Parts: sequence; C-alpha cells; structure tokens
Amino acid sequence: MELNTDTIAAVSTAPGVGGIAVIRISGPQALPIFAQIWKGKGLNDAQTHTAHFGTIADSLGRQIDECVATLFRAPKSFTGEDTVEISCHGSEFIQREILHAVIRAGARTAEPGEFTRRAFLNGRMDLAQAEGIADLIAASSRAAHDIALSQTKGAFSASLESMRAKLTELASLIELELDFSEEDVEFADRTRLLSLAEEILGTIERLTESYSAGQAMREGIDVAIAGMPNAGKSTLLNCLVADDKAIVSDIPGTTRDTIEATAVRHGLLFRFIDTAGLRQTDDTIENLGIRRAITALQKSRYVFWLIDPTADIAPQMKLLHTHTESLPADRILILINKYDIAPDAATGLRNAIANTGIAQDNIFLVSAAEGTGTEKAIETIANKTTSGYDPMRETVIANARHYETLTRAADSLQRTIDGLTSGLPSDFVAQDLRETLTHLGTITGSITTPDLLTTIFSRFCIGK
Repeated sequence: MELNTDTIAAVSTAPGVGGIAVIRISGPQALPIFAQIWKGKGLNDAQTHTAHFGTIADSLGRQIDECVATLFRAPKSFTGEDTVEISCHGSEFIQREILHAVIRAGARTAEPGEFTRRAFLNGRMDLAQAEGIADLIAASSRAAHDIALSQTKGAFSASLESMRAKLTELASLIELELDFSEEDVEFADRTRLLSLAEEILGTIERLTESYSAGQAMREGIDVAIAGMPNAGKSTLLNCLVADDKAIVSDIPGTTRDTIEATAVRHGLLFRFIDTAGLRQTDDTIENLGIRRAITALQKSRYVFWLIDPTADIAPQMKLLHTHTESLPADRILILINKYDIAPDAATGLRNAIANTGIAQDNIFLVSAAEGTGTEKAIETIANKTTSGYDPMRETVIANARHYETLTRAADSLQRTIDGLTSGLPSDFVAQDLRETLTHLGTITGSITTPDLLTTIFSRFCIGK
C-alpha cells in the first residue's frame, strides 16, 4: 500500500484539561513546519531523541505558550518519520491554538489511527502489534494490560511468522513439484509435511482455545446477580463495588431495571449486574424488569444466584432450577446470603444444596450486609476465567479478528492434513497450504488489503 506523504498533526493526549498536553507532528515536513511557529534553538542540527525548551507563537507572532519540543528523527521514531512532539500546558485553549498554528504552517489534521498506521506501513511494527497498541490504550485492568503488552512486544507475531516460515518452505517444494509434474518428481517429504502440519495445527488450536479467557481478560467479566426479591441482591452489588449504586429496601420489587457497576479484582475487570427479583407479579413495570433480568442471566458469563436462608427455600430452589437449567453448571455460583444473622440455617442449607449434586465449590456462605464471604466467590470466577492462562508467559488471543482468522487457518490446515493422509494430488494440497499461509499472513499484515487497514485503524483515537 502506498504511504501518504503528507505531514500530519494532532493532539495525542486525552481530551480535556490537564497539567500538560502533547501535540504530535509527523511527516517529511515536520521540522520545516515546526520551525515556522518555534521561538527557540533551531532543531535542524539537533540530535534525535532530544528535548528543547522554547515558545510557540501564532502566525502574527503572538506567544501562545512556553513548551518543550522533543525531536525524533526518521527512522527512529514511532511512525518511522521525522516527528516533533510539543509538550505544552494542558489548557484546551492552548492545545487548540497550537494545533491551529501547526495546521496553518502546512500540516493537516491526522485521521484516527493515522500515526500508528504510518508506523505499520513504514515497518516499525506489524499489524498485530499495532492492534496491541490500541488494546494497551484501552486496557482497564492488569489482565487486559498484560495481553496487550505481550502483543505489542511481538510474541504473537513471532509465533505466527515461525509457523508461516516452516509452511512456506514446504509449500514451495510442493509448488516446485507441480512444475515437474510430467517427470513424476517428488521434492517434498510427505511424512515431514504431515508431521509439521499436525504440529502447527496443534499450536493454532491452543491459540484459539485461549480466546474465551482472553476475551474476558480484555473486555471484562459480566456477572449477573439474581434471585427472589429481598434476597439481598442490591446490597450485594453495593458491597462488591464499594458504592451505593442500587437502592436497598425491604419492599419487594424495588429494583425494576438492571443496574451495572464495575470493579477490578484479581487483575480482572468485573461488571456486576443487579437484576429485578424473580417472582410472579401483575405489575407491568416490574415484569419488564424481570424480563431484563432473565436476559441478563442468559447473556452474562457468570451468575451469582442469591438465596435467603431465612425465607422459604422451596420456591427459591424452584426458581433456580427454572432459570438456570439451560445454562452451563460451572457458570452458576450460589451465594447463601445473610450468614451474619442466620449462620446455622445458612450452613445447613449449603450442605443440603450440595447433596442435590451441585458442586460444593460453587456454593458460598456470604453476608452482603457485612461484606464477608464474597471475595472467595470472586476469586473462584477469576480462576475459572483465566483457566491457567498467563499472557506474560504464553500467547493469549483476545482479538476477535485474530480468532476468526486462526479458525479459518485451522480449517484449511486440517484439509491439508486430510489431503496428505488420503494421498490427494499435490495441486490440491498446495491450494490448501496457500490458503493457510494467507490466513496467517493477514493477522500480521504481511498480506493485507486497504479495506482491512481502514477498518482496523479507524477504531483508533485521533492522535495515536
């Protein structure tokens, strides 16, 4: 793809007022453009990766601000181009005036993700690393940060390129056979190719298996809080997020809509969803809330089902069975609430529920009012979610595009294996191998299209 040679500029720090802000200029004319607004030591002879103090002036020569300009010369810059980063005071007016001065001097406003796109096109990073940068910026938990950081460092890309290199070598030998098909010459060792294809398929399958955990690490874990009215759901939500997010009342049916709040625990982002109490009612509005509660149950990754040991147990267990029988058992965690006021009843109920076949590790004695017992339940979810995956030790897939492309690569590689096993002619085997290589190449960007790049980089913020 042809690289745009315009010089671009944008505010690279978050919108709003802060102590400082950074305006980035990048492109072949970055230094001449900057020189038009800079009052200080000239940067033409300055070394790369050096910072300089001076002032910025508008087209009329009026001072806008005292700033620090940091110079990065091509190719040793983020974009691979000459780049100047202006650190100014964080006033929105100052940011706007400096950017306008840069634009009037000859730059144009950068498009979303254009700095990173140029870094990719200039060979400073591959496509998977570029996507990792976007995830790193958006990371809201330690787990999301670790996955993104590993990706930006190129661990995932290195694994993909290693697989592609091995397959390319053998694919080239098969292609060579096609040129000598009339001589009946065999260049590729079928046994070696089959062994390698099976090895790489195993690697790809391991990567795709990590996607469920990776997605949860990256985007957060939805946990619906469900049960009958007055079981303590709203109290539990407030306890989990240490804030009064939901109204707590002894009046049944107080919660009539889903209420969401987030908290970071064990390095993971949790999204807790308080739901309306499940019961039969003639109240139209409450029924709307109950329907939303059922939807939240079905869509959430996990469910905290609250049971009140001081109330009639039979209808609570019936509701539990009715609303969770279609869900995977390991998604349901039963929290027997009010342990602080009814410890004997809660303990007896826990044993009784365990005797029904529900795993005892999924049953917890808690007090939402006092905030006790809940941490163990959260820790259990964290352990279930990560499933032993450590993004700092092994590659974990968290990007839907990567997952879908790896799945297609696995399909075409499986066809390659089937073809080798059944003695399929070389041209058919070569076709499936080429398809596998194409899929792997689109992840790192060694094979790409303008539409793919536009889709990916349009999701970035302006200034990155």
